[in-house]
Amino acid sequence: MPTTVEIHKVSQLHELGGIASPKHQLVSVIHNLDIKTITGVQGVKIINHLYTIIFKSSNICSTFSYGRNAYDHEEGTLVFTAPGQVMKFDNDAGADGPIDAAGWSLVFHPDIFRKSDLSDKISRYSFFHYDSNEALHVSNEERLAIEDLLNKIVREYRQPLDRHSQHLIVSKIEMFLDYCLRFYDRQFFSRAYLNSDIISKFERFLIHYYESGQAVQKGKLSVEYCAKQLNLSPNYLSDLLKKETGKTTLEHLHLFLIERAKNRLLNSTDTISGIAYSLGFEFPQQFSNLFKAKTGMSPKEYRYLN
Repeated sequence: MPTTVEIHKVSQLHELGGIASPKHQLVSVIHNLDIKTITGVQGVKIINHLYTIIFKSSNICSTFSYGRNAYDHEEGTLVFTAPGQVMKFDNDAGADGPIDAAGWSLVFHPDIFRKSDLSDKISRYSFFHYDSNEALHVSNEERLAIEDLLNKIVREYRQPLDRHSQHLIVSKIEMFLDYCLRFYDRQFFSRAYLNSDIISKFERFLIHYYESGQAVQKGKLSVEYCAKQLNLSPNYLSDLLKKETGKTTLEHLHLFLIERAKNRLLNSTDTISGIAYSLGFEFPQQFSNLFKAKTGMSPKEYRYLN
């Protein structure tokens, strides 16, 4: 048995689940009750090259490692994965655990929207790159709203295909994703208290990193490194900060660096190269370029004019 399986087609997922061939080659809605078996992929890593949205109902979600707190809606959970991400089935739900009768998955191949406006918009749905503990928790009302759209997608691809089919299916997928974006906005808002604590931790982390001299040893901070220290995915951290402060993680990092640089330029006699190295820049010119891009003047000009 292979240790890794790659999924390139919707039909491959149907085969793995013992389901009849899909009605459309590029999109499908798979209901858990239709899955006959997943025993062939137990413990196997699946590299999924499709966009996948998995719904787990509240009575099943508690057995999975998804975050929960008093601010969440608990009627169900949506997990999003982008092409290239790894999935893993640890056990056959039918044999070792309860079948989530209300569960389903929406899967679609990137080719379905290549020639549509969605190809330019797909990157704004950053939740496809969130970690599983950052899943979307939906209320019953929200679940009904997206399942109504889900049913419309199914009805459309089950009809005989014509020249309008592709556009109508893609438009409904886009509307589905727009609703999920709205519900994530609600989730960020309802977690405002928890988010403020994360922001405080982020700010304390920045101060400690640079005041302890770690920047000299490890270099300037990256978005990925900051997110890892806070046990969040880079996309989720940036989206959280954007909702709460209006600035992404990278914008916060740049602002922090510029403010520290300004203080050093005006309150020390350190050379510009020395300041650049102390802030973690490998090359002084990188520091000068960033400083000028953010302030409109070079570090030397800033020191002279102030």
